[in-house]
Parts: sequence; structure tokens; C-alpha cells
Amino acid sequence: MLGAGLIFFLAVLQGATELFPVSSLGHAVLVPSLLHLNFNPSDPSFVPVLTVLHLGTAAALLVLYRQQWWRIVAGLGRAVVRGGIVESDERLGMMLIVATIPAGFVGLVFESQFKIIFGDPRAAAAFLVVNAAILLTAEWFRRRDERRRASEPDDRGRHSDEAQYLEVERLTFPKAIVVGLCQVAALFPGISRSGITMSAGLVAGLRHEEAARFSFLLATPIILSAGVLETFELGPNGPTALIAAAAAAVAGVVAYLSARFLLRYLRFGRLDPFAYYCAALGITGLILTR
Repeated sequence: MLGAGLIFFLAVLQGATELFPVSSLGHAVLVPSLLHLNFNPSDPSFVPVLTVLHLGTAAALLVLYRQQWWRIVAGLGRAVVRGGIVESDERLGMMLIVATIPAGFVGLVFESQFKIIFGDPRAAAAFLVVNAAILLTAEWFRRRDERRRASEPDDRGRHSDEAQYLEVERLTFPKAIVVGLCQVAALFPGISRSGITMSAGLVAGLRHEEAARFSFLLATPIILSAGVLETFELGPNGPTALIAAAAAAVAGVVAYLSARFLLRYLRFGRLDPFAYYCAALGITGLILTR
């Protein structure tokens, strides 16, 4: 059984890293081992507690995008009544639905297989290095595309800058599905859900901030549904369930602050610093863990 102190530590860690492109699951598996905490990731309550903490993250995202989610839900309702998609919010809602289904299906069907590697800190460390490579590759593609656009002005004579890349609402359905499929990789500890979907968004032509917005909107249904399902694994009674609920609130506050910071940063910044961080942490984990 996980102790209260460890659960709240995981809450802060999860809230700080879930929306950053650095893998909260990888941190939850690796960091306690590096700090020599009294922790066994093979504990049967570990995955349910960690997933319940994600309810805080989902709540933070719902608060952050509350107006947009209201427009999306209302738009989907109008689209159903009308029998067709007309407005941008309706189109975005449909993109989120079709992009969420593949990852949700794979997660449900192969959940037990993925859980096998959740208790291996060295696996988490190795996947953090892979995550770093994904982020760097996405930024390499973006820089190459920026150089190409800069050398080839459009029909109005304008050269490329970040503002000329796409908004989420202009993304095509096939590209949205590909971005959604990338969420499957986040089932491996060390591969960041937000990192790989942001990377896919950049390759698909989204601006950095828009790639983050689509990543956050796309993650909300899966994080929320997974958290609700795992709540039943804990059960309604017992100290662990109560502590996990309180810790989820802490994770939500930290996640909200983290998301606001990241969105502000990505107006001008890139994913490279997060890649270097993941590579350093992963290599450290491979050296120090057994």
C-alpha cells in the first residue's frame, strides 16, 4: 500500500510533468527510484492511484479550456440536430472524437500488457531518451520547413514565420487522426503524451502554441475516462482512496499552473529544452538504476 507522503509527492510530480512534454508516467516510475524512496512501482495500488491523480489534470484542462469545451459540446449538439458540420467548433469537436477513438481502444484492449513494464525504472529511463529523440526530430522538421518557406515566399510575397502556420481548426481530419494515434505511444512509461502529440502537431503544420492546445484538448477525454475507470479499482472506501482524492486536487492545481506556463512559453519557445532534459534524466536513470 502506498503511503500518504508518497502519494502527495506523486501528485506534485504528476501535476508538474503531465502537460509538459516530459512524461509524467516516466517520472513517476523513475524519480522515486533515483531518490531511493520507499517505493515499489509493482505495488498493485500504484497504477490506480497514479491514474486517479490524472483526474486532477483533467479538471485543470477543463477549467483552462472551459469556454472552448462549452462551444465544442454545444456545437456538436447543433451538428447532430442539423445533420451536418458547418461551424469551426463543430469541426473541432468531430476531430477530437475521431482522433481519440484509436488510442482509447488500444489502451483498453492492451492495458494489462502495458502495465507489465510500468514497474521497470530502467525501461522508463530508456523511453525518456526515446522521448527526447522524438522532440528533437519534430523540431528538426519544423526548422527545415521554416527554412524552406523562408526561401519560397507565398503568392503575396510573404516569407514564413510562426504566425503563418495552422490553427487547430484548420487541421485536416487525416492529420488529426495521426496525431491522435500518437497517443498510443504514451502508454510506454517515458514517452510523453503531450510531447508526442505536440511533435505530431508540429509536423502536421500547427504553430507551437496551437500544437499544445490540440494536445491538451485531445488528452482531456482519455485522461478523464481513465481516471474514472481506475477509481473503481481503488474502491470508495479506505484511506488510500481518500488520500488519492485529496492528492488529485493538488495535482490539478499544479497541472493548471504548468499548462498556463507552457502555453505562454510556446508563443516564442521550442521543445528543445524539454528534449535535453529528458535525455539527461533518462541517461542518468540508465546509469544509476539496476
